[in-house]
Amino acid sequence: MCLRKRSGYRPPDLINAKIYTGPIPAERGGELAMGGGRSETSALSGTGGGRGMTTTHNSQRPNACCFCWCCCCSCSCLTVRNEEERRWRRRRTSQDTKMETIPNCEACTKPSAEEIRLWSQSFDKLMKNPAGRNVFREFLRTEYSEENMLFWLACEDLKQEINKSAVEEKARSIYEDYISILSPKEVSLDARVREVINKKIQDPTPHVFEDAQLQIYTLMHRDSYPRFLSSSIYRSLIHGGSRTSSES
Repeated sequence: MCLRKRSGYRPPDLINAKIYTGPIPAERGGELAMGGGRSETSALSGTGGGRGMTTTHNSQRPNACCFCWCCCCSCSCLTVRNEEERRWRRRRTSQDTKMETIPNCEACTKPSAEEIRLWSQSFDKLMKNPAGRNVFREFLRTEYSEENMLFWLACEDLKQEINKSAVEEKARSIYEDYISILSPKEVSLDARVREVINKKIQDPTPHVFEDAQLQIYTLMHRDSYPRFLSSSIYRSLIHGGSRTSSES
């Protein structure tokens, strides 16, 4: 059973609830009576100190929803945490957008007017062109979804790796940056794909994220690509390419 709690505060009438049937340490009794005790979450993060960890170990029925991916949709702990993560992601992305100017762009030559025109014919042609990927990434940044392109590029880089230790290191980094629910750059994947990744990540191969990469590629194709073609970023390139062609 997942108890709803807000900001770590436990009302006095819940002190004797059936969550913990053992004796309350003397040093904690005063804190609990005043409602100022540290929560189990604080103990995990290290902010609760040694005493918080002792309380967690002595508890006969720890609050499981704070330690695992709880499948209970009504769990307020996950609801609040997910909402806070979404707000943090938007703030973090907004800050990154102001501080960075498309870092780590792929090396490429200036696209010709014909290349720019071909990008509108198919998403595949856009993604196969380094300059096209850079421009599309710039557009995704304006929509706060640049992580989709970064994840796709990271998967492409992983596929080229042959050293086992390097594969494990890169796979772990990709998981922490784009798959983990705690990451501000988490990409949107369905439960089935996540389950496959969680099984394969124990012994990763260069293709461990293949299903996830395909899903994100499809998402960009169906969702972002149509808006990119009508965006001011792409229209300005088309007009600029047309003027260059007419002048020459």
